[in-house]
Order: sequence, then structure tokens, then C-alpha cells
Amino acid sequence: MAVNSPTTTRAASSAAAARRRSWRAIRGKNAKSALLMIAPFLVVYGVFLIYPAIRVFWLTFTSADLTGSGGAFVGLGNYARLVFDPLFWASLWHTVYFVLLTAAPSTALGLLLAILILRWNRLRPFFLAAFFLPYILPVSVVTMIWAWILDPNFGVANYLVGTSIAWLDNATWAMPMVAFVTIWWMVGFNTVLFISGLQNIPVEIYEAARLDGCGAFRLFTSITWPMLYPVTVLVFTLQLILQFKIFNQVYLLTQGGPYNSTVVLLQYMYRQAFIQHNGGYAATIALSVFVLILVTSFIQYRLLSGRKDRDA
Repeated sequence: MAVNSPTTTRAASSAAAARRRSWRAIRGKNAKSALLMIAPFLVVYGVFLIYPAIRVFWLTFTSADLTGSGGAFVGLGNYARLVFDPLFWASLWHTVYFVLLTAAPSTALGLLLAILILRWNRLRPFFLAAFFLPYILPVSVVTMIWAWILDPNFGVANYLVGTSIAWLDNATWAMPMVAFVTIWWMVGFNTVLFISGLQNIPVEIYEAARLDGCGAFRLFTSITWPMLYPVTVLVFTLQLILQFKIFNQVYLLTQGGPYNSTVVLLQYMYRQAFIQHNGGYAATIALSVFVLILVTSFIQYRLLSGRKDRDA
């Protein structure tokens, strides 16, 4: 049995210490190199995101205009005003109403179109281009097209339904029409994502299930939907975040009318900031939108993670 001598032990410990110093030197050098490479990103991120976010948060405690000048410190005054502002709560409801009209229907319609397009083998490129083409159009062009279609005097919509309805000037129909235009505009993007997810499902699974006597409904509920669930979560999450930030369609189609029936949170913030020059109050509304999206995303994450745990 070999016995290590003190000389051998000291040599081994010295070698281990040398290796540790070498690794520390390498890690230190790598850390400096990594910090040097990400420094431009950190500077841009801090200047264009972190600093504006801190600035907006500070504005919520002042009565300053949008530039941050000419105002006094008001503490929680803007938040108290927000709580008792009926137009803020109306714009909040209009935003939630718009999300209910668009997020889930747009996701479901994208899935349906993806399934149908994959069944149309010969006409697949045509239908795929037809549904995706609106998504590449700018919002100004989309709203101009639909403002003409929904025009109460010479619009195609009234000609098709055989009546005369002021779609965008009616408090009942204005928001559903904005939601319809939004779905028409964005459903192509959802369809492309669902087509990608469907094509990643192995065909052999469907063939084996058909040999076992599974019909179309059982194939969808037992194979397609479970394997497409991650893509569905992605699409629905994207739609939820995008629709909470609704502004352009409402601003261009209805300007918040009629009688403020389509004013949404971002449009109300725009009015306060650029028309009435209440920068502090506009910043408070912006912060409320951020909190709303954050809470909604957290609730959705908890619900989806709970379902994932149950499936596991």
C-alpha cells in the first residue's frame, strides 16, 4: 500500500492551487470580455428603456407637462384622481371589452383557418397568401379600406346587408366593428403560427390512431389539440398583450366616438398627454396599463402552469 509523502502532498496541493488561480484568471478575463461586449447594449438599454421608465414613474407624482417641466410635486394626487375619474374607468372597460372581442376569437379563427388551409393541398399557397396579405399592410391602409367599406352612404357593407347603418358612428356597433377589422388584419399571423405547429405533428401518430378507429373529432381532441397546446398558448398570449395596447385602429376609425363609446386606455392617455398637456396624469394612466398587462399575464401564467402540472 503506497503512502503519500509530505513532499508529494505539498506538490499536489500546489498544483491544485495553481489550477484554481488559472481558472480564476480565465474566468476574470472572460468576464471582462463579456462585459465589454454587452456594454453597448447595456448603455442603449439604460438610456432608452430604464431611464424613461424611471422618468415616467416620477412624473406620476407631479403635475408637470409631457416634457416634465412646469409642474409641482403632488404626491398621490394623480392616483386619487385616477380612482375617481369616470372616463378612466370607461376607457378601462372599453379596453377589456375590445380584448374579449378579439383575443380568443382571433386565436380560434387562426387555428380553424390553419386546419382548413392544410386540407386544401392544391389551393394552399393561394389561401395562405390571401389570409396573410392583410397582416403586412400598415394600419393606416387597413383602416382606410374598412372606413370605405363601412361608410354609411356608399359603403359595400350596407349594400350587402341591404340596410343603412352608420357602423362606426353607432355606439352599439362601433367597438365590435373595430374588433372585426382588427381580427381581419391580424388573423393571418396567427394562422401561420398554427400551420407551423400543425406541420410539426408527426403524421404517423394520425395514421396509427386512424387504424384504431379514431374519427376526426377524436383525432383533434386527443392528438391535435394536446400537441398544439404550446403554440396556442403562445398565440393567445401575444394576442392578449397586443390587444391591451389597442390605439391605432380606434384613433383612425372612430377617434374614440361616438360619445366616447370607444375611448380606450392608450387613447385616453394620448388625450391627457398631447391635447390637455397633463403629463403627470398621462404617466399615471400609462403605469396603470403596465400594471394591468402585468397582472393579466401573471394570472394567465398561473392558470396555464396549473394545467401543465395537471397534465403531467
